[in-house]
Amino acid sequence: MIRPELKRILRFYNTATREKHPFRPIAPPDVCVYSCGPTVYYLPHVGHLRAYLTSDLLHRTLTYAGYHVRHAMNITDVGHMTSDADEGEDKMELGARREGKSPWELARYYEDAFFRAIAEINILRPHIVCRATEHIDVQIQLIQRLEERGYTYRTTVGVIFDTERFPRYADFARLDLSGQTAGARVAIDPERKRPQDFALWITNQPLHLMQWDTPWGRGFPGWHLECSAMAMHYLGEMIDIHTGGIDNIPVHHSNEIAQSEAATGKPFSQCWVHSAFLNVDGQKMSKSLGNLYTVDDVRQRGFSPLALRYLYLGSGYRNAQNFTWEALDGAQRALMNVWGLCAMLPAPNGEPISEYLDAFDQAIADDLNTSQALAVLLQMLHSEYPSETQAMTVAWMDRILGLDLASARLHINNTWRYQGLTPEIEHQARLLLEQRQQARQAKDFALADRLRSEIGQIGYKVEDRDNSSTIAPMYLCER
Repeated sequence: MIRPELKRILRFYNTATREKHPFRPIAPPDVCVYSCGPTVYYLPHVGHLRAYLTSDLLHRTLTYAGYHVRHAMNITDVGHMTSDADEGEDKMELGARREGKSPWELARYYEDAFFRAIAEINILRPHIVCRATEHIDVQIQLIQRLEERGYTYRTTVGVIFDTERFPRYADFARLDLSGQTAGARVAIDPERKRPQDFALWITNQPLHLMQWDTPWGRGFPGWHLECSAMAMHYLGEMIDIHTGGIDNIPVHHSNEIAQSEAATGKPFSQCWVHSAFLNVDGQKMSKSLGNLYTVDDVRQRGFSPLALRYLYLGSGYRNAQNFTWEALDGAQRALMNVWGLCAMLPAPNGEPISEYLDAFDQAIADDLNTSQALAVLLQMLHSEYPSETQAMTVAWMDRILGLDLASARLHINNTWRYQGLTPEIEHQARLLLEQRQQARQAKDFALADRLRSEIGQIGYKVEDRDNSSTIAPMYLCER
């Protein structure tokens, strides 16, 4: 199931140019995608997951269009300081001390938690997952290349990248380097020539628990170095698409571009795709505010994790989005409606409906316009086309949407269970509904009202029609 015609119309917004461009891979039909992965020192929260959904949509869309996708993602398990620059403590060491684990134990624990979380919202696992600590050799080789080309200098902190030797350093993030002051980076390294110069290898922390021997002394890599080294190791010196959050633009990705292109003399990535921030209740997420919600929090509040995916799909990835429990409730109601329509469809048969599939493709091709794609899906499900061809069209669309619409009935039942509405409770509610029907027929309206109240107490709402009544979980009914 591929749509090769999609290749002709695919357009993505490129952060490097601040414009949308037709997508033209370097060596079609192969496409190389690199995603900045997690620093595995804490649980992934709903803001992280939105960024990884963007990578997932690219992975799915390019595959759907018939490209041979090779998707790599790093696991940062050393070297990411508490600031995205070089200052502060290594997040892995900080987390290890917090939890009484070794950095290695901490990394594996939160790496597993990350992959469980993305699986719950149906994010595809990248083809290549590479841990920084398992690729020290390629990182050392990259520093040696930079050193040979004259892009490094030494301080007591370690090996530093000389940004003055890379004149295009400020271009990607539109940085005003003249306005920068010495600040924290130079405060921790007085020998550093410029504030924007960054560490490739750190050698002045003898108590750091994760260290390796190198030609420059025993130490550990800088976070920025890791991504460039592993991306080029697995995908080549030039890649098609690099993804991450917008917070990566001014430091991490600017540094990646500088060290990669300085080492190779070639453009590092053809296209840069960045996801906007997700706020919570209009505020930036932070531990101090207690609003770093996880997939477990979502489930414990009675929501399907896929409702979170639906919420993300409702807004373009380049638009800032605000997470609230009310918004997630609305997303779950909308998704339950979609699942309900899909659950009534027979097995897919015949050809997909070209009218709707073409409109869906046009939406996705326009820089992953998922909100419009969802609108097309709903229009199709309410159309008069035969249910078998509707089912086939759903199957095609869901290859990108990833809402697992083929298992709609299962997800409806699971979502009820998250709300505490087990099949046994539903059966009890239906028995009470039958008794209420009998009371209404006998014109015992006082009993009928009491039975309505009992049904409500176990989580269901009664909806009366002309000569019949139905029940629905209260959280699906309009409040």
